[in-house]
Amino acid sequence: MAENSNSRQLHSFLLNRRSFLGLAGTGLGGIALTSLLAEQGLLADEAKSPLRPEIKPDAPLAPRKPHFAAKAKRVLTIFCSGAVSHVDTFDYKPELLKYDGKPLPGSEKLVTFQGEQGNVVKPMWPFKPRGESGKMVSDLLPKLAKLADEMCFIHSMTAKSNTHGPAENQMSTGFTLDGFPSVGAWVTYALGSECKDLPAFVAIPDPRGVPQVGPNNWGSAFLPAVFQGTAFTADKPIPNLKPPGEISSKADADSRDFLKLLNEEHLKSRQGDTELAARIAGYELAAKMQLKAAEVADLSREPKAIHEAYGTGDSNKVKAGFARNCLLARRLLERDVRFVQLFNGSYAMGEGVGNWDGHKTIKSQYDVHAPILDQPCAALLTDLKQTGLLKDTLVVWVTEFGRMPTFQKGASGRDHNPKGFTVWLAGAGVKRAFSYGSTDEFGYQATESIASIYDLHATILHILGLDHERLSFYHNGIERRLTDVHGHVIRDVLV
Repeated sequence: MAENSNSRQLHSFLLNRRSFLGLAGTGLGGIALTSLLAEQGLLADEAKSPLRPEIKPDAPLAPRKPHFAAKAKRVLTIFCSGAVSHVDTFDYKPELLKYDGKPLPGSEKLVTFQGEQGNVVKPMWPFKPRGESGKMVSDLLPKLAKLADEMCFIHSMTAKSNTHGPAENQMSTGFTLDGFPSVGAWVTYALGSECKDLPAFVAIPDPRGVPQVGPNNWGSAFLPAVFQGTAFTADKPIPNLKPPGEISSKADADSRDFLKLLNEEHLKSRQGDTELAARIAGYELAAKMQLKAAEVADLSREPKAIHEAYGTGDSNKVKAGFARNCLLARRLLERDVRFVQLFNGSYAMGEGVGNWDGHKTIKSQYDVHAPILDQPCAALLTDLKQTGLLKDTLVVWVTEFGRMPTFQKGASGRDHNPKGFTVWLAGAGVKRAFSYGSTDEFGYQATESIASIYDLHATILHILGLDHERLSFYHNGIERRLTDVHGHVIRDVLV
């Protein structure tokens, strides 16, 4: 009886006009809210649920399939440390010639990173049309300028920090703070490696030293350590790989085989011990690298014409060292190393001495740095194209932020400018001879199709067949991703 009574009361409530209208109004509000949340991508969506790759403990670097068809198999990033001036290299602004020596309109007494700004200063090197596209590039980097038709420029890049360390962190990890995995670590976590006897991710520091945040640029942070970059250069290969002279090659090989047997037997009685399996896999990779790492760094195998093209024997020792690093990068890529990070410029030498931080005397400083970058980098891009590697390799040239269209007050250099600068891409998945976005008429801040580093990272992952919104790692209660909760693929640059 009680149940029937309750049922009659419910039916009466639902048939009541006032109750019906109230419930109907609430329902319509719920539908509207759901629609708004869906438009903003805030609804839980199974299609956007996290995707964490399945890692085999005994083969953590085994190749893994991307989320969808990829345009590129591997990535080369060229990171110019110190913040290259976009208005003196790739971002042509005729108004700088018109306003040379005059205040920047609307920005009188502007204070930036190091202090008050002086007047607008025209580019230190003339711009000229290049290639079939007629892209305007300055004479600072004449050999790279000739390759403008291969490049896809993003002229509207922005960064979150105007300080080198945090800005380096953001360009390499997506975050200004320490403690986050690098792009290369995310890529190798997602895809593993096609190469079985070399690291999946290699960082090549400048001959003069490492950038300001050093290993943060290639670290794995909270990702498993196996995905961090291995740092070495052409002149300083991976240390301690060569066996002592008193141990013969046969004895060394026999010892490795015996150790492998012992490890396998030990693992059989400890099935499911993932840490042990990972350690064994690490030792086996180290053993393989004894044979292959020395070989890949042996540049004597390259023909004389290649050495001349790169400039490995140049009288400028720093340039020659960087040229050898560029040649090493190509040798790593052709052996299917998944991610290669090549640095130009270092920090420890001081402001602008060994990097592109042109505060004081930008003309004389860049006249030193440009030849070190230009010929070797141009030769590398040309070599990748001639060998066919550019068809499935994405090349990404970056710097941590740009520089001001003005000189600093009382100096002959340009201050930091994260509000608008240029990066470029080339190779697999991107348009050739294409420019995306723009800064204002003075190159001060991005105004058209404004892009962020999150967008750049999302685009890199997309070209590799990875969904930046789904690639994640669960850490401290948070589904972490390279692009945090931001970023959109820059689809206009894609082919």
